[in-house]
Amino acid sequence: MPGKVDAFTVSLGTDTAVSAVAYLAREPSVAATLILGHGAGANQRSPFMVAFSQALQSRGVDVVTFNFLYTEQRRHVPDKPAVLEACYRDVTAAVHARVHSAGHTLFTGGKSMGGRIATQVAAADHDRPIAGLVLLGYPLHPPGRPDKRRDAQLIVQGSRDVFGTPSELAPILDNLPVSATLHVVEGGDHSFAVSKSDRAAQAAVFEQVQDAIVRWMKALISRAPESRPPAG
Repeated sequence: MPGKVDAFTVSLGTDTAVSAVAYLAREPSVAATLILGHGAGANQRSPFMVAFSQALQSRGVDVVTFNFLYTEQRRHVPDKPAVLEACYRDVTAAVHARVHSAGHTLFTGGKSMGGRIATQVAAADHDRPIAGLVLLGYPLHPPGRPDKRRDAQLIVQGSRDVFGTPSELAPILDNLPVSATLHVVEGGDHSFAVSKSDRAAQAAVFEQVQDAIVRWMKALISRAPESRPPAG
């Protein structure tokens, strides 16, 4: 058993709330908590979100996932960016209170759309102590529309991602005013799938990505210990 799984709700400041899940590591290997927002087409209970959260939890990282309001209400079309950002912001505020009391460093990010919303919230909220962003399959542009780009620290990208290839991301990352690391999944699609028939090979790819995330978080914390919030 990798640790505890706690379900809780986050008020969005109105009469609405969204559900969230905290995957708490039994033996933390890094004093960090990572918030992961889900992609546009699935909620926090999708196989990808659960598998990655559990894998990072087993590697000693606390992970928090949540539903955006539209999936909480069982709608299929994502809300407008402002609504998505407000939801992510409220979740971050709720988790930050927990993280601060535990003395953990806070990271945010997500899968595809969830990662994009995390970057937009982090860019707007300079007073929020976020150590870094973990972006899993960043949607640089709609499929087949490289002219419609959304500029984006750890970005994990499949080499066959129709939403933006690593070669398209590289020049943008080079021009960012912050440090950015690109981890390429060779042969991977938007969800890092490389093989439909070889489950062992696919599992190995996911494990490499999950190990890379933990290494990056540890390295970032070790380089900037002042970014850690004081213990409660």
